[in-house]
Amino acid sequence: MKGLRKRVVIVFVASALILILEITVAVGGRPSIGPRARPITAVAQRLQPTQIHVGVVGLRNNKGQVLCSLFSSVIAFPQKDEKAVAHYTAEISDRQASCEFSGIAPGTYAVSAFHDENSNGKLDINFMGIPREGVAASNDARGRLGPPKFNDAAFQVSGDQVNLKITITYLKIGRV
Repeated sequence: MKGLRKRVVIVFVASALILILEITVAVGGRPSIGPRARPITAVAQRLQPTQIHVGVVGLRNNKGQVLCSLFSSVIAFPQKDEKAVAHYTAEISDRQASCEFSGIAPGTYAVSAFHDENSNGKLDINFMGIPREGVAASNDARGRLGPPKFNDAAFQVSGDQVNLKITITYLKIGRV
């Protein structure tokens, strides 16, 4: 049993060292030892988590709530909400809402949002799969004959606060 624990600790320490090396290289550093080595605190400061603020406008009323999801993958966006890296439920005031995502690592992301007018926690759709409630995506990306593409809605997070404004769109055909 002691041998197994020792091996687990060794694997954990080795994995941590590899992760530190990968982070150093990813932020433009070069791994080195001695006086030219970059202190790990400098690397950590450049990888500070970011806050993303999403202002949602264009709501047709103050009923219900706005649900926002933050995605980091082309595969999941925007329909596989369970694969989003973060979710936020916002109250509506003056036909506007704000979604906040904190502690977000640098990378490429996209936001989807919808006006959950009946507060049932899901996007209501008609028999053809078209939303009955208002929808939006970052960059005000819109799809053609389907949801918007991740690349059209994508934005970069690099360590500074990100402020986005998106407009909810109500599809007339979805109000059947």
